[in-house]
Amino acid sequence: MSTSRFRLQYLFERFYKKTATPQERDELFAVIDAGTTDDELSVLIKKSWDDLEIDEDIFGDVKTQRMLQSILQKKGNPSSPIRRKFRGWIPILSAAAILLVTGVVLYQHQTVQIAKPVLVAKKKRLYNDALPGGNKATLKLANGKTIVLDDAADGTIAEEGNTFVKKTNDGRIVYDMTAYNDQSNTPVINTINTPRGGQYQIVLPDGTQAWLNSASSITFPTHFTGKNRQISITGEVYFEVTKNKNMPFMVKTHRADIEVLGTHFNVMAYDDEQVMKTTLLEGAVKINSGNFSAKLIPGQQAQINNNGKNTVLNDVNLDDEVAWKNGIFQFSDAKIDVILRQAARWYDVDIKYLHQVPDKEFNGRISRNVKASELLNMLKYAGIDISLKGEEIIVN
Repeated sequence: MSTSRFRLQYLFERFYKKTATPQERDELFAVIDAGTTDDELSVLIKKSWDDLEIDEDIFGDVKTQRMLQSILQKKGNPSSPIRRKFRGWIPILSAAAILLVTGVVLYQHQTVQIAKPVLVAKKKRLYNDALPGGNKATLKLANGKTIVLDDAADGTIAEEGNTFVKKTNDGRIVYDMTAYNDQSNTPVINTINTPRGGQYQIVLPDGTQAWLNSASSITFPTHFTGKNRQISITGEVYFEVTKNKNMPFMVKTHRADIEVLGTHFNVMAYDDEQVMKTTLLEGAVKINSGNFSAKLIPGQQAQINNNGKNTVLNDVNLDDEVAWKNGIFQFSDAKIDVILRQAARWYDVDIKYLHQVPDKEFNGRISRNVKASELLNMLKYAGIDISLKGEEIIVN
């Protein structure tokens, strides 16, 4: 069998949690329909079970049967050959489903991409591994109420003044004022936060799109008034700003203010990073930080440094800077500590250096949908003694 036990477990887990892409569902069914014998798959599942050292007695059959019914319903009507074929797999799929229910219980923050949430128990780890982050965020309304966005149903989730807050079926949050002609009401302030292991996309009241990386936030009014559209952020956010020359878009961070007319740009302003980076892909932005001021053209990056040595870089690798937004880890001559801080935020783990931080630079590219072990293996191949134990990445 060409499909690894980790891949098969991953596909079943994604299917069970209703987060599988159409391609992943096709791959799962193709594996089952490919003629693999029951014995081969049984051995594969048994090996996974033994390696994870999990006690199956704590689980009943309810979730197992629910998963099997779901597979059968998805795969065809009662008379279809494929469905008849699946009936012979029920004992094996039952074992796989129990294994994957176990996996769901051991993960807490593991929804990948936009999906309807599955309630899980508090533990969140595989055996010495961690699943990637996903679409998770909270919305804090003006009245102090907090809404867990990954739990919220599609449709209108709140009404703030003259603005409907809606969750679309693709998982975005949209601030919609189309139902109102009167925008004279005083706007109220909302904040969206992503945890470590989270990401989210929102559409602001002016139509501007914002993508939040892990451990980030954006604070904004429910509609824009006055001479500018001012918002504030922490962490990392990518913007595609709706043009309005009469009302510039203003982004405030703890280190700098950014003025925009209409453009695509990325701001990385984590507290634990030595440098705040503003990278321009399209249009023009102006950066102001104390006595430092710079107007960027596409391909440039303004760096606001903790030591006061602020600068503008030309011809930066734009793909590297926005790879996270496209679901990719991508590095060009990146230091190990820079890479691992990104990994820590995405996999919700901590970093522990047993000795000095290795003085090496890396070039590489890998999907953000892989488990932590697959990213760490890239670093191992480059000569770094690194492992994941519990909730810590250990660098020796």
